[in-house]
Amino acid sequence: MEYQNEVEEELEAWERTIKRKSSMVSRSAKRLQSRINDLIPERVHSIVTTSIKTMVQGVLVGNTYAVHPPQRNQSLQMRDQQARELIRKYKRIAATEGAGTGAGGILLGLADFPLLLSIKMKFLFDLASIYGFDAKKMEERIFILTVFQLAFSSDSTKRESYDKIVNWDENLREALDWKAFQLEYRDYIDLPKLLQMIPGIGAFVGAYVNYHFLDWLGQNAMNAYRIRIIKEENEQI
Repeated sequence: MEYQNEVEEELEAWERTIKRKSSMVSRSAKRLQSRINDLIPERVHSIVTTSIKTMVQGVLVGNTYAVHPPQRNQSLQMRDQQARELIRKYKRIAATEGAGTGAGGILLGLADFPLLLSIKMKFLFDLASIYGFDAKKMEERIFILTVFQLAFSSDSTKRESYDKIVNWDENLREALDWKAFQLEYRDYIDLPKLLQMIPGIGAFVGAYVNYHFLDWLGQNAMNAYRIRIIKEENEQI
């Protein structure tokens, strides 16, 4: 119970972070992002759009990523320890991949979009197993996509995704708008991934950005599953 109380305090702080009003800096960055989108070649937008569409379809069909059996009869503390180890592992993988594609200039930089998506999705499927959820089930795969959207979207969509996760039993059958999904993700990552294609700094930017993306995804995904586990445990008391 002591550990659960600590986790609940962390979850309350996380909720405040998600629901706080966008800062002036954040709003200015959003306007800058819109201008940058107009400057990015259509080829880049097309690759991102196709990659996300393929990823979403693969997740929903359920035949793209290996699914490990859900782990049973483990404490939340033990699950969290395993989750942190998994995050460290995938941050290293993502950073190495980003450095390699970033060093290769524009062509390999474009290849990074689908590669990084695959790394993120594989991480989320592995994490579901650690927290005892079966990703073979459609509702769990939709949950994975909702967590992904929570991590990589505008402030308003983050808040909507958070509310869905908190009340997951009521939202698990809700359909996913993949077009809105891909636009949110594209806008979120355009600027850092564009910098990755600049010769001379691409390798450094690619490693740093990918490492940061996996760290941010890991924090949000951990907390999303923690909410569900604590809610289930409280209902059983």
